[in-house]
Amino acid sequence: MTQCIVWPATAVLSTGQTQCHDTAGTSVPCPGSGQDAAFAAARPEGRGPRFALASEGLARDQATGLLWPVDAGLAGFPRPWSEALALVAGYARDGLLGRTDWRLPNRRELRSLISYGAARPALPPGHPFQHVFTGWYWSATTAAPAPAYAWYVHLEGGRMFYGKKDQDCLVWPVAGRFRLPQTGQERCYDSLGREVPCAGTGQDGEIRSGTPWPSPRFEARGEAVHDRLTGLIWAARADGTGGVATWEQALAHCRQLGDGGWRLPTINELESLVDAGRSHPALPDGHPFSGVGEAYWSSTTSAFENNWAHALYLQKGAVGVGIKSAREFLVWPVRGPLA
Repeated sequence: MTQCIVWPATAVLSTGQTQCHDTAGTSVPCPGSGQDAAFAAARPEGRGPRFALASEGLARDQATGLLWPVDAGLAGFPRPWSEALALVAGYARDGLLGRTDWRLPNRRELRSLISYGAARPALPPGHPFQHVFTGWYWSATTAAPAPAYAWYVHLEGGRMFYGKKDQDCLVWPVAGRFRLPQTGQERCYDSLGREVPCAGTGQDGEIRSGTPWPSPRFEARGEAVHDRLTGLIWAARADGTGGVATWEQALAHCRQLGDGGWRLPTINELESLVDAGRSHPALPDGHPFSGVGEAYWSSTTSAFENNWAHALYLQKGAVGVGIKSAREFLVWPVRGPLA
């Protein structure tokens, strides 16, 4: 019998990272490093396979409940965003693989496939997918900083940025229930960036797939803030070192905060803060944080280049990378759930 992974409904997904690397990209022991993989024992990997065959040609992600076509190249060729939405709507009408709930995944659904312990493609080891293109795949989420653009995810290394809606990218539809939080997007926009009624668009702002946010989302606790959606506790001041730091300085700062369980967040924990309906910063309206800056280090090494680490560009809501030795990003300590 296939063993299922059961995760809390609003948990932040594990990144899949299991190895640690220093600033030069050299493999190092994880204990005491404060890196993403140092906390792997606290996560649910190993409790069962990540994917199971739900039916012929259809894979179920046991961590999220989402259903994905095994053929990641089902769409055949890259196409503009509006055509991607229309194509997936056709899959739903036609009952592709026996499902009528196909949709273009929102940015959080698409990112949920990423394993930051792998590259080329950045998918979990042993995944069942075929015809995976190590390039950009569209999400259904418009980019709040520039509504004529939409978010897409790069399957070579796991970056997420936004591209102009009239450019051609790949399409990987999704179906089923999503156990992770909604993106926060509630409006819809056409390919020129004009706001349009959401009904019938198939966009993130219409479907709003995922767990609804509590209200209020954040609860201030002195010098810390409890995120009631994810269970994570964040430092109330989003600038731990009073300015940009190297990656090693960021890790060291969090280690020096004592026995309170503070650590440098994983890239998935950082991204969980993002409200995809807002920008500059891409945080929920009325958030209680101070000192919010441009971009933040995560504890997650890039599997593509081990001397780089992933970072959240918080003003836009993008996920990118930075070279570990550069004094480039800010530090925002977190504590609490690891999965």
